[in-house]
Amino acid sequence: MDTNIEKNQKYIVDIIDYGFEGEGIAKIENFTIFIPGAIKGEKIRIHIVKVLSSHAYGKIIEIIEKSKKRVLSDDCKTYVRCGGCNLRHIDYEETLNIKENVVKNLVNKSLSKNVEVLKTIGMGNPYNYRNKAQYPIGIDNNTGKPVIGVYARRSHDIIPMEKCAIQTELSEEIVKYLYEYIIKNNIEVYNEKTGTGILRHIVIRSGFRTDEIMCILVLNEKEIPNEKELVDILINKFPNIKTIIKNINRKNTNVILGNESITLCGEGYITDYLDEYIFNISPMSFYQINPIQTEVMYNKAIELANIDEKTDLVALDLYCGIGTIGIFISKYFKKVYGIEIVEQAIQDAKNNAKINDIDNIEFICGDVEDVLTELIEERKITPDVVFVDPPRKGLDNTTIDNIIKIKPKKVIYISCNPATLIRDLAKLEEVYNINVVQPIDMFPYTHHIESICLLDLKKG
Repeated sequence: MDTNIEKNQKYIVDIIDYGFEGEGIAKIENFTIFIPGAIKGEKIRIHIVKVLSSHAYGKIIEIIEKSKKRVLSDDCKTYVRCGGCNLRHIDYEETLNIKENVVKNLVNKSLSKNVEVLKTIGMGNPYNYRNKAQYPIGIDNNTGKPVIGVYARRSHDIIPMEKCAIQTELSEEIVKYLYEYIIKNNIEVYNEKTGTGILRHIVIRSGFRTDEIMCILVLNEKEIPNEKELVDILINKFPNIKTIIKNINRKNTNVILGNESITLCGEGYITDYLDEYIFNISPMSFYQINPIQTEVMYNKAIELANIDEKTDLVALDLYCGIGTIGIFISKYFKKVYGIEIVEQAIQDAKNNAKINDIDNIEFICGDVEDVLTELIEERKITPDVVFVDPPRKGLDNTTIDNIIKIKPKKVIYISCNPATLIRDLAKLEEVYNINVVQPIDMFPYTHHIESICLLDLKKG
């Protein structure tokens, strides 16, 4: 689209809508401008910072008419730079409306029939909900001194650590203490430019129901100086720490954890409960970040599946991770099969089934695409209900084809990406009635949206 808009120009605009990441949208000569931090209904003065062929990006200079939905987030000094909580400037109830409307817009654009999108299920207390905190350690570009904190948005510059309203207070306390220990003992921190230094990240995992803490020290070397002393100091100062692990990662990569983990104290895992079930969580385990909303989500999935007692039905749990969904639903089915490609996760899943005395679930390691084909064609297993919780990229075409081939009566699709969810639903709607989509706020004050969708097999 031809436009007269150029970089560094200034305009006064009205914010008419929200984008998929919660940014404000304005139109200038019918040309779309995205403005992070702007709220629908506001009039603002903007500075154009980037112009593309189809749209541009603006930066707020002045808010001329402020929305009643704008709130002062003075408890966090870094969210604007880190970009993690990119909706912190908006009233919480309004963020739930934004997420509902994002899903509605995708549904209306992509599906042939109207599908009901329910109101987003929010949290009573949308703070301190993360059970996993990851802090990079590096060299401050300005001072040349060690720094620990969070990455600035779209960069690897580290913003010095301050209070974060979505992390737990104990995890922050542990990390701040570790940082002071590092400085006091002159422990060399990782330099991303040269690839030298010892300590790269500190990762804290928390059991919300058990109060157990796992502390992971991610190293660029085999060991940290005075390891035993550090371990003794930590477990004495913080009794909730049940295990300390060093993880070796020498690769020049954005991936935080390497493949080698060595337990320095404890069992190498912590435990936590979801509803009545206990789970062992190891360093590499995928475990939902927000356990409070995870219980809400799993119970809603069971409610949508309309299964309230033990049946003779067979269920599949695709992308099962450490078995949380499969174990959660096991009491409603005669047999459950869980499939996951990560070997460590399958080992954890089998152990989690054992410690919960569940004997009607089988976990299989492998690519969902391949294992599902094997279950159908070689083992002649025909599931009645399929639960899928894929990564952000959604389902592959082979898995979709297999679902269509075996035609389970119900499919419960749990998604962390509305765009790929709706894309996949469009491929399934010829065979399935898509009854309802339920957004759930798993990541308050961020633009991320978790959704559950119920698909019923069409008659005939």
